[in-house]
Amino acid sequence: MNYERFYTCDMVNGEGLRVTLFVTGCAHACPGCHNRSTWNRQTGSPFTEAVRTQLLDLCATHDGLSLSGGDPLLPANQPAITELCRQFKARYPDKDIWMWTGYRHEEIQHLPVMAFVDVLIDGKYLADQPSTKPWRGSDNQRLLRLSHP
Repeated sequence: MNYERFYTCDMVNGEGLRVTLFVTGCAHACPGCHNRSTWNRQTGSPFTEAVRTQLLDLCATHDGLSLSGGDPLLPANQPAITELCRQFKARYPDKDIWMWTGYRHEEIQHLPVMAFVDVLIDGKYLADQPSTKPWRGSDNQRLLRLSHP
């Protein structure tokens, strides 16, 4: 997996003070996307173990981790994202993970990574439906607070 950037003091992508990772690779190619530079999964920098460790260390003084892109759930990204989420929850069980994806919850709810995601913003970005709701790009997108047994 590659990533384009991460923010270490983000108050826009979720509740509280967050670390936000923008991965590369997206199959949705939504017209009008604000993160078009993240579509090609070959761009950006490799998401190495050192980068993962750095992100996890930064989360110690933050409220949670946010995952965006591109699309964290692009099939090629899923193994690295799942491992990042697993390690985050092992280290910070009381902190939350927010994830943005163009897939609908019904399509991806079975994925192992979903056991770690606390808040999911799902659905493709639709430029003709500008959002009136926080944390969503378009009104068709849902904010789902997921419960885990």
